[in-house]
Amino acid sequence: MLTDPFFYLVAIPAVILLGLTKGGFAGIGVVAVPMMTLAVSPVMAASIILPILLVQDVVSVWSFRKTWDKAILVLMLPAAAVGIFLGWALAALVEEAAVELAVGAISVVFALQRLWAEHALRAADSIEAGPARPWLGVLCGATAGFTSQIAHAGGPPFQIYVLPRGLPRDVFIGTSAIFFGVVNWMKVPAYLALGQLTPQALATAGVLLPLAIASTWAGVWLVRRVPAEGFYKVIYVLLVLVGGKLMFDGARGLLT
Repeated sequence: MLTDPFFYLVAIPAVILLGLTKGGFAGIGVVAVPMMTLAVSPVMAASIILPILLVQDVVSVWSFRKTWDKAILVLMLPAAAVGIFLGWALAALVEEAAVELAVGAISVVFALQRLWAEHALRAADSIEAGPARPWLGVLCGATAGFTSQIAHAGGPPFQIYVLPRGLPRDVFIGTSAIFFGVVNWMKVPAYLALGQLTPQALATAGVLLPLAIASTWAGVWLVRRVPAEGFYKVIYVLLVLVGGKLMFDGARGLLT
């Protein structure tokens, strides 16, 4: 178990942000790994975060277990499995910084385009329910699996396909919770194969788990008090911020 006080100084807010993400404020948890890398290596940070995510997924899936979209999951989860496999197979060849830069740029452009509309909800409501473009769902699912395996950054690709579907708030959150709950478990064999889930990482994650559970419940409580009509606008703004952060981290990584 890590005992460095500075690690916990950055890990505690990172875990709280992860909890808010799992509670429904999709996207902001992507800053958790960069925050922890201020104190530990990126590999150690990702290894500590994965067990925390697995526990937080239980809370979020349980909280929104009655509201989810089956068609989206059936379309995107098999593709995500392929993306996770590719992420594992190419782990030694793919630069994480390049992945972050590409995902961040696409996310910002997409979110700004949606926010540019006169009313994001009206634009979403004008789209038929269900996946109108299955090829895009498969592509985004595979990309979400790949980027989740490489950098715990699967949220933006998932949102690029699902947000325009115009799902009710709780259905969007429930679908996201189940998708990433399954994706995170699919990543476990890859992490084990790469030797990343060390006893030290697991013990450190265990220390942070009570905070992880509490912050996820807090996220569930808070998101249900955000007016449904304003929820998607909040998520689009968060996507811009997250995409900008990924672009910054990616560009800095490539330059250094």
